[in-house]
Amino acid sequence: MPEVTADRSGYVCVQNRNVYWEYFGRGDREAICLLNGVAMSTHSWYAFLSQLLAEYDVILFDYWGQGNSFSEDAPYSIPSFCDALTKIVDTLAIQRFHLMGISYGGFVGLDYARRYQERLHTLTISGILLTHEELFEMYEELSLLFYRSGQMELYAYYLYEKIFGESFVRKIGPRLAEMRQKLIERYQERGHCLIQLTLAQDRLFAELDANLPGYRAIKTPVLIMAGAEDRTIPPGVQRKICTILLNSRFDLIEDSGHVVYLEKPEIFFGNLKRFAQAKSLSF
Repeated sequence: MPEVTADRSGYVCVQNRNVYWEYFGRGDREAICLLNGVAMSTHSWYAFLSQLLAEYDVILFDYWGQGNSFSEDAPYSIPSFCDALTKIVDTLAIQRFHLMGISYGGFVGLDYARRYQERLHTLTISGILLTHEELFEMYEELSLLFYRSGQMELYAYYLYEKIFGESFVRKIGPRLAEMRQKLIERYQERGHCLIQLTLAQDRLFAELDANLPGYRAIKTPVLIMAGAEDRTIPPGVQRKICTILLNSRFDLIEDSGHVVYLEKPEIFFGNLKRFAQAKSLSF
């Protein structure tokens, strides 16, 4: 992990619960906020900041149940994460910014656009869906079974077999065991955080039909980058988002699984930067 120090950091409070944030930059450039996946934290992005900081400032924050934010065993809420982000950008005096969310972060990003699209220049999402899919619901149920049983070691094997593409697994070799061990250590005593984060996502999907008009009203340009080998949320499912978000573009990233930013960082962040610069789907 490279040595990284935020230029500013702090907390905002939502519903009497702290949310930790970090800001990289001086505030004289447009900012991109990177939204965490379910088992990530602000530190998870440090190895990728060099992809962005030459051209953009960067905002990071931890949802409840992650990193330095509130992590008690209590109900979490994706709309509350969106409210926290608005408080963070208000604290930083940022009127509009670019937003990028992968996997769980993509759900947060889409709900943010539904509720606060006037604050966004662009939205980039990867590895999510906006339709009811039986296989995804089964995946969610199985994940909850792992979390509730406390079988984090078995879950780590299941997860990394599920989310990565073949080429990436071959490339990292022994590092895969290290990644599993770090995941186990991070959540061995905090399984309730993963449970509450997943239940928050389930509540978001329970309200999907009621909120569809709000999603359809999103005018912010949206870039969807899907891994061609994604078995968690297959590309065909991700492509359905374009039938709901009319100002959207679907890009298929070959030779990549669910975690495109990690497996193909040059392509992923290159597309993200070109999209942010253009503020248009034509880039």
